[in-house]
Amino acid sequence: MSSQSPAPKPRVAVVFGGRNSEHQISVLTAGAVLSAIDRDKYEVLPIGITADGRWALAADDPARMAIEDRELPTVEQLSESDTGGVLLPVSPGSREVVHTEPGQVPKALGEIDVVFPVLHGPYGEDGTLQGMLELAEVPYVGSGVLSSAVGMDKEYMKRIFTSFGLPVGPYVTVRPREWETDPAAARKKIVDFASEQGWPVFVKPARAGSSMGITKVEGLAGLDEAVETARRHDPKIIVESLLRGREIECGVLEFEDGPRASVPAEIPPVSNHDFYDFEAKYIDSASGIVPAPLTEEQTARVRELAVRAFEAASCEGLVRADFFLGEDGEFVINEINTMPGFTPISMYPRMWQETGVGYPELVDRLIQSALNRPTGLR
Repeated sequence: MSSQSPAPKPRVAVVFGGRNSEHQISVLTAGAVLSAIDRDKYEVLPIGITADGRWALAADDPARMAIEDRELPTVEQLSESDTGGVLLPVSPGSREVVHTEPGQVPKALGEIDVVFPVLHGPYGEDGTLQGMLELAEVPYVGSGVLSSAVGMDKEYMKRIFTSFGLPVGPYVTVRPREWETDPAAARKKIVDFASEQGWPVFVKPARAGSSMGITKVEGLAGLDEAVETARRHDPKIIVESLLRGREIECGVLEFEDGPRASVPAEIPPVSNHDFYDFEAKYIDSASGIVPAPLTEEQTARVRELAVRAFEAASCEGLVRADFFLGEDGEFVINEINTMPGFTPISMYPRMWQETGVGYPELVDRLIQSALNRPTGLR
């Protein structure tokens, strides 16, 4: 009597890196996720996207995906070949992954069951990768095409939040053509906004994250330089007024019965940084307070708003929602992140740890949610 062979373990392709300024942050996130995935339950295939867009077979070595001597890792350092490429499925009915090398016969790497895209920023978190996976009918972790795009574009994110009655702060958008064809008029648009709302203002890329390209501008003298800094990350910029208050974050995770919010966290002022910028987040390891020292009513309110933001943008899987708690006691939503960082110091996993969902369980729940979700319209 022959015994049945065990069912094959689901194969998870962890895709990281990418063609944007958050490339190295994505590598940090991938290292943490790869460390947390239960290898008794899943097979893992790490795939890195280099800064120039090559899809590379990467080493399954989370220890190398960490900050060392204030230097951040790259996919190029982890790639198993300088020339080889990885091809993901491009049509329904096939989930076969292929590795190619110039002058060699393509090598099949087997099928994948789900993709865990730990990409941050454009060309990964913004709906582009999600659209490709939808075309191929490959399940993936996180939000779909529309909500990923909305979560990346700060202007349209705020427009949607406003339409759903969520409180947002004052802002003005400068589109590429405005700055390129009539910079004087575009500059006046910003100055008029600042005159009405008050200086300082924050000049930001409209579609970037990890606090990349953001400048706090105290007056007209630094404005053009701040715009050009933001435009190096995105030709479309958004200018926001200074919201005075406490920075509060809240995680949202999709459960079987719908989305739930974590306990919130507070980002305290950082003494040697003008605001919670890239250096504070990732190099100097500024740490948030978890749980945030809020009243029961404030905690309930921010958790409610976080879930409302998740649903307003039709998100799936996970979101980190960022708020300001004003001096008047009211919350204003700043933005959502549809693929928040999973680095060891990232707030999203820390908030869920405090809520009772540990890191390995968090990763497992996200993978299982993706495996159980139908592809296509839903």
